[in-house]
Amino acid sequence: MPSNAQYTSRRFAIVEALADKVKEQSSIDLGGNVHPRMLFWDEVNEYPAVHMSAGTEFREYQGGGYKDRYLTVTVRCYVKDEEPTKALEQLIADLEFIVEENGRLAYLDPQGAVQTTHDILIQSIDTDEGILAPLGVGEILLQVHY
Repeated sequence: MPSNAQYTSRRFAIVEALADKVKEQSSIDLGGNVHPRMLFWDEVNEYPAVHMSAGTEFREYQGGGYKDRYLTVTVRCYVKDEEPTKALEQLIADLEFIVEENGRLAYLDPQGAVQTTHDILIQSIDTDEGILAPLGVGEILLQVHY
């Protein structure tokens, strides 16, 4: 691995660590349906479910060769309920709490050393507003600074 590997992207490691936190800390029984990869909504067969994926990453170059990295992570939430809007709001609120409590998220770098993110911010939250009832789909966009 190159000598500057400390500045390589850690996209999958961060998404995987975030998925693990959701599995560990969710107050909603997700039945193991938390995945660090995205599925199309018609491929989801078990509810509730949370899928996430890394998106665009950009960098700010600082002095001395240091780079601040910013990664967009999409978190997609799926529910199936008689009141999908209410169930989705509960799941999103649960995920908001987990994200806010884990802004300094620990993950493993390519060499296996534990690193932490600087912060994780919620950029936006969007839902289907009940048009897919009895299904509900929501999306949270995160910005991970590491």
